[in-house]
Amino acid sequence: METLHVDLGDRSYPIYIGSGLLQQPELLTGHIRGQSAALVSNVTVGPLYADKVSNALKKLKTTEILLPDGEQYKTLEVLQNIFTGLLETRMDRTTTLIALGGGVVGDMTGFAAACYQRGVDFIQIPTTLLAMVDSSVGGKTGVNHPLGKNMIGAFYQPQCVIIDTDTLDTLDDKQLSAGIAEVIKYGIILDADFFSWLEDNMDRLLARDKDALAYAIKRSCEIKADVVAADEKEKGQRALLNLGHTFGHAIETASGYGNWLHGEAVGAGIVLAAEMAQRLGWIDTTDVERMRQLIRQASLPLKPPAEMTTEQFIDLMAVDKKVIDGRLRLVLPKRIGKAVVTSEFPVEALRETLASALA
Repeated sequence: METLHVDLGDRSYPIYIGSGLLQQPELLTGHIRGQSAALVSNVTVGPLYADKVSNALKKLKTTEILLPDGEQYKTLEVLQNIFTGLLETRMDRTTTLIALGGGVVGDMTGFAAACYQRGVDFIQIPTTLLAMVDSSVGGKTGVNHPLGKNMIGAFYQPQCVIIDTDTLDTLDDKQLSAGIAEVIKYGIILDADFFSWLEDNMDRLLARDKDALAYAIKRSCEIKADVVAADEKEKGQRALLNLGHTFGHAIETASGYGNWLHGEAVGAGIVLAAEMAQRLGWIDTTDVERMRQLIRQASLPLKPPAEMTTEQFIDLMAVDKKVIDGRLRLVLPKRIGKAVVTSEFPVEALRETLASALA
């Protein structure tokens, strides 16, 4: 087992990474401060792993809350199911919420924990690669709105993150590729050596090689933990973690939440960001092609949905958390291993990039 730490003072917490961690109940119970817990999962993951988690909670007052599965259910309406379950079982402010599932379950459970009785503890147990390397770490929680993704939420840190890599055995290939998009992101923004490692080991990741997956998860979490420790509430450097996301969120909103997986939209968004940086003369053509090739090798889409229009894209991107004082900020790569957050670009370059990709 590897143990990493997110250093946030009195809100610091460990990330446990390893095989068979759901068989180690003390990892979970050691971070539960009260005498009750609520396990939140979905109808897909719950039947697979909820019993293992529940066995660790036998000495506590517990309840299990199952949500529908899919990004389209990441809404305020479905969030009420968590609050209803907590209230029906008389859970008090010493209870701990446990998120067992992918990014949707983790984001919604964390947001519920931030709100219930003005804040209760929660623990992340991610079961998808994307959640393991990204959404479970860093305390971003929330739900979607029909006009914009993740626009309603809170920064709220978990007590710990427990990553049992064995849960990837039941993850389908499409979801695995979606998670790899976030892994690739880390190499592009901050670690050129890691990007090169991904180029050499992508086939191993897609084949679910245990050692390769464990290293990719560990390195991704290391990078994210460092960034979050330096900029918890995204006032500066943390925005780099959104490479491809402003484009990707527009794709998800336009196509209807759930029709494109988040990682698929991020993959296409990374390509768009690279192509825009190339159009601005900020990045070498060779680096852009390396990014494009790695996204392709990961079985991710290279282009947005053809039915989108340039104007629709720009309108949706305007409803983004990185818009400040009416100015859209984008994360654009300068080279592999370095990216910048900027609003200093001509809007015409954005239009031309989108029009070319949609042609």
